[in-house]
Amino acid sequence: MSRPDTPAAYWSQTLRLSAGLLGLWLLVTLVVCLLGPSLRFNFFGWPFGFWATAQGALLVFCAIVWVYALAMDRLDAAHGRPAGD
Repeated sequence: MSRPDTPAAYWSQTLRLSAGLLGLWLLVTLVVCLLGPSLRFNFFGWPFGFWATAQGALLVFCAIVWVYALAMDRLDAAHGRPAGD
């Protein structure tokens, strides 16, 4: 059994976080590409499919990057790794 501060535990948690966020990225990308054009109601004067593609997906992608950076900072601190910057 591995202790929580071993490199294997750190790598496992890093991979789990990365896989989860990449899955969310894939889901958002596919949903926007496949379902976006079928959403034909106006949202702030623009077709909602256009708004979701141009603005909504970009906001979700920025949030994914922010969550990854925050989670990795916390994971690094929990495992006693120094900050890289």
